[in-house]
Amino acid sequence: MPEVAPPAATPPTNDYVAMAQLRFSAARGDKAASEKLFSIIKEKEMAPLYAAVCEQLGWKKDAALLASMEAANTAELAKLDATIAECDKNEGETEIREAYLARAQFYVRIGENAKTHAAIEETFSKTVAIGLRLDLLLTKLRVGFFFDDLPLVKATIDRAKALLDTGGDWERRNRLKVYEALFLLMVRDFKKSSALFLDSIATFTATELLPYNQFILYAVTASVVALPRAELKSKVIEAPEILQVIDEIPHVGGLVNGLYSCQYRTLMRSLVDIMETLKADRHFAPHARYYWREVRVLAYTQFLESYRSVALASMASTFGFSAAFLDSELSSFISAGRLSCSIDKVGAIVSSTRPDTKNAQYQACIKQGDLLLNRVQKLSRVVNL
Repeated sequence: MPEVAPPAATPPTNDYVAMAQLRFSAARGDKAASEKLFSIIKEKEMAPLYAAVCEQLGWKKDAALLASMEAANTAELAKLDATIAECDKNEGETEIREAYLARAQFYVRIGENAKTHAAIEETFSKTVAIGLRLDLLLTKLRVGFFFDDLPLVKATIDRAKALLDTGGDWERRNRLKVYEALFLLMVRDFKKSSALFLDSIATFTATELLPYNQFILYAVTASVVALPRAELKSKVIEAPEILQVIDEIPHVGGLVNGLYSCQYRTLMRSLVDIMETLKADRHFAPHARYYWREVRVLAYTQFLESYRSVALASMASTFGFSAAFLDSELSSFISAGRLSCSIDKVGAIVSSTRPDTKNAQYQACIKQGDLLLNRVQKLSRVVNL
């Protein structure tokens, strides 16, 4: 009979969540964030992280402080190593595992990246219960997120999913969904990310990774550019869990409701306002410009679907722009192949040119045929030689 994993314990408060954002804000010149980050590092005696952050943020390294923290870390590690040695000789499997786990948690606490993963793997080898093994992999994921090690995060998610296939409880399974959703957001796969975020809303417990309101922010913003309009209403706008907190998150309601209700002026105003939040968020910041562009393309496409032609001035008024700005904006998207419309400069008319599916397939067939002929010709020359 397979061993039943113990229930998941609520993970201890993880300073990495707050510290990762503080480090990001400090790198953008936020002095208050820099001071708070230094205070946490000093309080937790995080010598390895202090050295790394000094280099990353250009802090002047306090040699005396670093030496003091390193001495404290060395003394604590010596005690943990002694406990492990004693347990290896005289104790049972449970005590041995707890001793190795304590050392892994110590490395997590001081921000020693490489040694953290090595210690977690050692503890993993001493662990039998699937649930406890999953907890170790989730810890490994949090460390990976903190150090922005996305290849490690991807590999660890795959390990955790494979482990879940052999057993595991629903609580840990649901928490892993949130971890994977965050990873997918960070690699700009908004479609898969939004699906996992929305699937996790009713069972969200991964507060060790994300505060709930931040989780909802990600779920809604990703869904705006990922979901069809009908699904946006049923899965986001009418979702009771989202309705409970959406008013607590500035500008998110205006963004999603503005798009769905075709209130384009509200949508654009909310988009401008929410961009400040997204640019300041360490997970979303690399994708902020992309998101800004995609929401505008989505809004213009949705608007133009209702018209064969519309006056440029009328469309500009609907969006709250000047005609000159909208002309420039639409022109850039048309030239990039993102909008199926044309602009009559003389009459100041925007005409929707809905793509012909059969014609598009015909053109694609011609293009692919040309490529095939070129390759056949190259191959024939090689064969003739």
